[in-house]
Amino acid sequence: MHTLPELLSSINDYADAQPFPAAPPELYEPCTYMLELGGKRLRPALLLMAYELFRDDFGQALPAAWAVELFHNFTLMHDDIMDAAPLRRGRPTVHTRWNTTTGILSGDVLLIHAYQHLARLPDAPIVHQLLRSFNRVATEVCEGQQLDLNFETRQDVQLTEYIRMIELKTAVLLGGALEMGALCARAEAQAVEHLYQFGRLAGIAFQIQDDLLDTYGDPAKFGKQVGGDILQNKKTFLVLKTFETASDGDARELAQWMQTPPETSGKVEAVRALFDRNGIPEQVAAEKQRFQDAAFEHLNAVDLPAERKSILWQTVEALFVREH
Repeated sequence: MHTLPELLSSINDYADAQPFPAAPPELYEPCTYMLELGGKRLRPALLLMAYELFRDDFGQALPAAWAVELFHNFTLMHDDIMDAAPLRRGRPTVHTRWNTTTGILSGDVLLIHAYQHLARLPDAPIVHQLLRSFNRVATEVCEGQQLDLNFETRQDVQLTEYIRMIELKTAVLLGGALEMGALCARAEAQAVEHLYQFGRLAGIAFQIQDDLLDTYGDPAKFGKQVGGDILQNKKTFLVLKTFETASDGDARELAQWMQTPPETSGKVEAVRALFDRNGIPEQVAAEKQRFQDAAFEHLNAVDLPAERKSILWQTVEALFVREH
């Protein structure tokens, strides 16, 4: 079994050996730039960890792992355009550094290259299974992004709808990476399903924690402005939980704050105080823990020795104690 740093090193070596074509540079330089912006490369690493639960020759799964990373960056490149985001990991987004047309086209070619890497796996039946999994997850990610866009103009979003949105937009790709790793290793169908559910539920918990960190994180560790979701009037888990459980008066007050512009004085402090007096951080933390516990039940159910699952277990567990 290999550690996370060892797997990341192998992923980076594979990527370095698979450069984009040199021409036309206007198409491919933005792709290289996007992939060099950083990021944890957690999804391809999870795919390899799932593979290593069953087989030791994880190099066989590197094309599938890199396909997942290319797809993830394709979604980020297009999301940045939709969000009109000027920065990605502290540097100009592709559409800002070049232009929107370049961002669209270079994103498209990232997706095409993801399929090319999937097709490199030598076993045709496995490729067929991977394509079915990949296409399902890719479609669901797009559905989640559309729901997120819809929520921007809706005032009646329910908490169950929000959970479904983050499941599609974020969680299914974590689950899909684990599922694809198990498929590459020819694991039994029951184990494949447990690993998918493990990643899906962990991904939901991960996003709920992100919502908490955005409002209650340590500014020195969080890496971006704390309270940004509040300033942008985003319908986060905390906001929807407040509407669901708070008194009518507090719900009305929150609704009023969510109609104010970002520069409104005292906005973050007032909304955070409203959350505090309704016990929202504790309620949301409990919901996160519920999804987290359910996720690890699925990993427990994979019929393998505990030591075989230890690196995957520890890697995902570490996501839930992060501060940024």
